[in-house]
Amino acid sequence: MKYVVTNEWLANRLNDEQVRIIDCRYYMGDASRGLKEYIRGHIPGALYFDLEIDLSAPAGEHGGRHPLPNMDEFIEKLSTAGIDKQTIVVAYDSQASSMASRFWWMLRYLGHEQVYVLDGGYENWVEESYPVTTDVPLFPRKTFVANIQPQIVATVEDVREAMKNKTALLIDSREPKRYLGIEEPIDRVAGHIPSAKNYFWREGLTEDGHWKKSIEQEQRFADIPKDQAVIVYCGSGVTACPNVLALTEAGYTNVRLYVGSWSDWISYPENPIAAGKNE
Repeated sequence: MKYVVTNEWLANRLNDEQVRIIDCRYYMGDASRGLKEYIRGHIPGALYFDLEIDLSAPAGEHGGRHPLPNMDEFIEKLSTAGIDKQTIVVAYDSQASSMASRFWWMLRYLGHEQVYVLDGGYENWVEESYPVTTDVPLFPRKTFVANIQPQIVATVEDVREAMKNKTALLIDSREPKRYLGIEEPIDRVAGHIPSAKNYFWREGLTEDGHWKKSIEQEQRFADIPKDQAVIVYCGSGVTACPNVLALTEAGYTNVRLYVGSWSDWISYPENPIAAGKNE
């Protein structure tokens, strides 16, 4: 796969100064747990990036639960981490690559191509007896120069246009019960955006958290033409990112992320809501 690397691949590059490893572990409902786990042990050379603090801005009236952070501040954090355009970046987590995929997408949004997700995450790294450490590294500062890619972002207006005029296929990445409106454990309104199709993000990975091969991703999305414009969303713009990565691995090139996702959509009273199977 193009954007997924193996434990062996990373282990062979732990001493490569051009490789930077980012630990993205984060647990919804327990905001401090990911950092605590990082402190207890992480892949050698890894730096910690927090979903709420580093990869998101505070939630407001609109924009969803995890809006993008101030990009100047995020770029400064990347520079402080010793990342520039030559750096190869590998992200991992313990959440079936969902948080790591958010980081992967954000660097892609900033125009950085050499960014990857570690297959199997931290648990698999430990299970296969690769080294871990408690040392927190320091790296020389570099200058990260962004080249923003606005074409991979969808606004709420883009989603409304796609819903009304079929300018893009909408993909809802949440689990089926949330998509169908049967239950909604997080957001205040249940259901989905009208016309959206449900492709649960977790189905892009095996039960043990490994990414399915590119041919398997193609099979998942077989009913979507390769030239179809696609807009992907979830609850708050995090677990949609594994689907964006999976679509990319499957060969789709016109894929946008609706960062605000469902939590942004329902913040506008005028936006319609569907439930059950699509009409």
